[in-house]
Amino acid sequence: MVNTYKDAGVNIQAGEETVERIKSLAKSTFNKNVLSGIGLFGAFYQVDLAAWKNPVLVSSVDGVGTKLKIAFAMDKHDTIGQDLVNHCVDDIAVCGAVPQYFMDYMAFGKLNPDVAEQIIKGFSIACKENGVALIGGETAEMPGLYSENEYDISGTIVGIVERDKVIDGRNVAKGNVLVGFRSTGLHTNGYSLARKILLEQYSLSDKPDLLNQTLGEELLSVHKSYLKLITELKNKITINAFSHITGGGIIGNTKRVVPKDLLIKMDWSSWETLPIFKLIKEVGKVADEEMREVFNLGIGLIAIVNSEAVNKVIEAAAAIGEKGFVVGEIV
Repeated sequence: MVNTYKDAGVNIQAGEETVERIKSLAKSTFNKNVLSGIGLFGAFYQVDLAAWKNPVLVSSVDGVGTKLKIAFAMDKHDTIGQDLVNHCVDDIAVCGAVPQYFMDYMAFGKLNPDVAEQIIKGFSIACKENGVALIGGETAEMPGLYSENEYDISGTIVGIVERDKVIDGRNVAKGNVLVGFRSTGLHTNGYSLARKILLEQYSLSDKPDLLNQTLGEELLSVHKSYLKLITELKNKITINAFSHITGGGIIGNTKRVVPKDLLIKMDWSSWETLPIFKLIKEVGKVADEEMREVFNLGIGLIAIVNSEAVNKVIEAAAAIGEKGFVVGEIV
């Protein structure tokens, strides 16, 4: 007979243990603007209004999709949190925003404090790297909805941008040039197709000839944060738009910031496609059009600039160790 919450699959003690474990990780990301600890009903964050003239809040929420399936199979959970934070940071950074704080949601079939701690460790690593405070979140145990050894995560990021510094593509014009910057792999998109193709031929411990590490390690490569690069470029050069290449590929994402009467003309041969994408295409015999629609193909960020600013963008990026190259134009 089921007569306790634990019998029904929810372990309150495991939840309390998880909260205690993660407090120090979260607090390691706090700054002077965080006014509360972990565990209250709400999280408090004080904005320094003296530092802003006409501030606008910018927020985004996201998940990491079926990349989680790779983490489950590898039993490796300390990078997934970094993926989520970096993805969310990139989504608001391309709008010109400075990220302020991050909040997470984790839902488990059966809460394992060790796994939860590893996920939060990933959150804290990326939050510190991006100068973001991890100020709160929610951990749920949901037996019957998720299988015992699986979970889902999502995150919300909040940032600030000056009203007159919003980057939204309104100034994109014919003749503008697209400068691309490398991704670290699939980032957090296209995993359903990648898994279907690759795991029919390989195991995650295999090391295909095209790769320098195991397939599992390659597929868990951390989604890159472009915050430092975006900050460097927007502070030195007029950027008409940035595009964070996520689900939908280069065209699907970049057209969001291009006026509807203009088109994007890509030079698909202007960069070397990353080996993981070559492997997916080769093994799955995937058409170029499908590859371009699903994957970032090695370009995780695009800056759209006036033609005369191209060299400045490439030089500014190189100064901080980032390689940029022309990948297309607006026509």
